[in-house]
Amino acid sequence: MKLEISRVVQGCRLGTLTGLGKTGQHSLETPGCLLYTRCASVPHLTQDTLHTLTNLPAVTQVTLATLAEHQEVLEEFKEGARAFAGLHDTVVYCSLHDPAAPSPPGYTTNKTVSVWGSGGRAELTVARFMALQAAVRPDWYQNMADGETGQENTSRKRVRKAVDRTLSHLDECLLLHQKMPELRGAQVWGVVEGGDVMEERVRSARETAKRPVAGFVLDGFQSGAMGDDLRTQLLTATTAELPHDKPRLVQGVGRPDEVIACVEAGVDLFESFFPYQVTERGCALCFSFSMETDPEQAGTRTPTVLDSDKEKTIPQDVVQENGSDGGGDAPGKMTCFEMDLRDKRYREDFRPLVCGCPCYCCRHHQRAYVHHLLVTNELLAGVLLMLHNTAHYLGFFRALRRALGQNRLPDLKQQLLQCHQGH
Repeated sequence: MKLEISRVVQGCRLGTLTGLGKTGQHSLETPGCLLYTRCASVPHLTQDTLHTLTNLPAVTQVTLATLAEHQEVLEEFKEGARAFAGLHDTVVYCSLHDPAAPSPPGYTTNKTVSVWGSGGRAELTVARFMALQAAVRPDWYQNMADGETGQENTSRKRVRKAVDRTLSHLDECLLLHQKMPELRGAQVWGVVEGGDVMEERVRSARETAKRPVAGFVLDGFQSGAMGDDLRTQLLTATTAELPHDKPRLVQGVGRPDEVIACVEAGVDLFESFFPYQVTERGCALCFSFSMETDPEQAGTRTPTVLDSDKEKTIPQDVVQENGSDGGGDAPGKMTCFEMDLRDKRYREDFRPLVCGCPCYCCRHHQRAYVHHLLVTNELLAGVLLMLHNTAHYLGFFRALRRALGQNRLPDLKQQLLQCHQGH
């Protein structure tokens, strides 16, 4: 695996990851995102339905949180999660936790971490963690890490302990990695911890960079874990300590505005769990990322919704409570980048979800139909929304790379700012 940086614009790195996978035939443009899965399957979508989307990421994320309870089955299968789940022609990255599901704190010890799946809690030692990786057989995987530093009032002593534990786990993982034939050709990514303590962030980054890792996983920057300014300061200081020729993946960041802030701090890769969370809320991504100056072109205007037979801009500056309708692992609040299609205002709205969107849902169905599916609890609602939200999110990353290539990142940021302010 090689990271080829073609351009650096005010800290933003535009490039391509080449030589991916055990065959080295795949590549991934950066800034970019991974394909999110649960139990090695994209939620709501079959493989055939998924591949109606074009330009899917070359790397698929699977999580030990959802696969740990299937360890015996995978070990007996002996061909890994990719073949077991039918994930053909993709690079597999295995993370510890599911970014769309909360992990209750208080279950980490000096020797173990816990993951939470549909069967409850699974406690992992380094030995079991590596046995699971051998059963999954990913192309990349992160080391076992103590990431319980995002809680309010976490002491500096606790943060220091988390960094020490994570470095110790990394050393053990690297040692066992060499002894496992099932992981021959796989690459370990080192996890950088440190909570909101600058000195520990820098120490974790420096020490992790000394190890023979293929890339870096920046943990603890999840949405809501800290303020935007603090996150930017910590990310900038952390990435400054990392080698320029190795990729950086940040965990738990999905909102478009936060993605851009992280890219400006030197991050290359993101998880794509955000479309799934939006889908679980019964919402559709509708923010504009076009930088065209001609307002007559499709998709260039801020998306609007129908209210009392009048067009009005989505009230982006008001975060709406979604109540018990959220379902799944989705947070209870919708963001300013989506529209709530459960709202009765869409009952007679016969426009596509987003004008000009090339996804199957927007080409063949209307807002009124998706509204009907949601209020009648039809499973097809999740399928259509997941198709649209995934396509829209991937389109955003293509626009982000294009903006960096054309030196027009301020224009893209202005589009998102208008969405956020409800202009």
